[in-house]
Amino acid sequence: MPKRRVLILAENCNPEWPSLPIVGYKYARALADVADATIVTHVRNRPNIEKAGEITDRVRYIDNEWIAARMYRLAKFLRGGNEVAWSTNQMMAWLPYVVFERQTLAMFRPDLEAGKFDLVHRITPMSPTLPSYIAGRTKQPFVIGSLNGNLDWPAAFAEEQKREREGLRKLRNIARHLPYARSTFTRASAVLAAFQHTIDDLTAADPAKIVPFPEIGFDPQIFHARRDRPAFTGDGKRHFLFAGRLVPYKVPEAAIRAFAGSQILQNHVLHIVGDGPEEPRLRAMVAEAGAEDRVIFEGRKTQSEVADFMRRSDAFVFPSIRELGAGVVIEAMACGATCFVTDYGAPGDLAANGRGVRIPLQGMEGLVQDYRAAMEQAITDPQTHTAFAATAQRWAEDYYTWDAKAAYTARIYETVLDGGPLTGFTEYT
Repeated sequence: MPKRRVLILAENCNPEWPSLPIVGYKYARALADVADATIVTHVRNRPNIEKAGEITDRVRYIDNEWIAARMYRLAKFLRGGNEVAWSTNQMMAWLPYVVFERQTLAMFRPDLEAGKFDLVHRITPMSPTLPSYIAGRTKQPFVIGSLNGNLDWPAAFAEEQKREREGLRKLRNIARHLPYARSTFTRASAVLAAFQHTIDDLTAADPAKIVPFPEIGFDPQIFHARRDRPAFTGDGKRHFLFAGRLVPYKVPEAAIRAFAGSQILQNHVLHIVGDGPEEPRLRAMVAEAGAEDRVIFEGRKTQSEVADFMRRSDAFVFPSIRELGAGVVIEAMACGATCFVTDYGAPGDLAANGRGVRIPLQGMEGLVQDYRAAMEQAITDPQTHTAFAATAQRWAEDYYTWDAKAAYTARIYETVLDGGPLTGFTEYT
């Protein structure tokens, strides 16, 4: 069967920028293998896409810097940098993104009207609050997603929300009333949504058109469980790992306090990979506990280096209390590490059904206590945690490689174009 001709909208698509941009790039790259894809992205991504040289001939660029650059500078000023206040960033992105799609439609209108594409698929941005101008304006079916968003701040972490500068999140529902917000979903032929917290937010979408489909994935060439060397130095110690930005909502404090305060864990090691605004406070916490020799701050690492840490660690400890996608959890699973996560949002869903250890969402002191107990059990009952890791690794390899996700998306394309029901897509539920 000939490959479907798909116009892919991927405004955030960059092989060297972390989080959403690199996810968008890897998904677009995988889709280019299963479809005759033309990828539309922002001109800011051009240098790194051309440097990678993998999909250069498939990509077209939109330059709306006349508005995007101004709004970016305003967002950075209001946020006090790029580390916190994500909701403010999303608000400032609304107008530039609508302009991006308007310019895209103008560029491709002749090809769309001539039937040179079978389908239009927007893969980024992933927030349900950023609407599509193109939805319903072409004769081709429109697919959007995977989308991810709408995870409330837990009330017990009001102080972390304040440090994260997320006070403007209370204005989020205004997005439902902005232009194009409702039509994005009423005109879509399929809406891919990551987890239940996002599906519940899509009140304008026909439930029959919603396909559960997490946006995260991993590269098996980087994240895998093949151990090319012994776990660290073969020192007989258990090695625990936290990897992520050191920001309030990821709550690295819970992992550090749980580990440093345990007598059972005092002969073992916790590695902290990442950096961020919380680092000075966390270092002071470790020093006060006299645990500098056991809690090691490793700094920011490349993806390959993070994967190596995951393979060499016994367990991945990730207490984040507001994690929308949690791609790092899937990466740790693929590397064979047992995952300890807070049972809220994406991490709890990913670690369900015997794929990891889920700590109930609660206040800080309860989190510290329960994470300590879980890490201590890794010492006293390693067989149980080994079984969790094996189950999770198989699941990640079956469903979350980018090739597997692209093949799944191609099936969705065929169903949409054939006019069939989307209710049979249940693999990710």
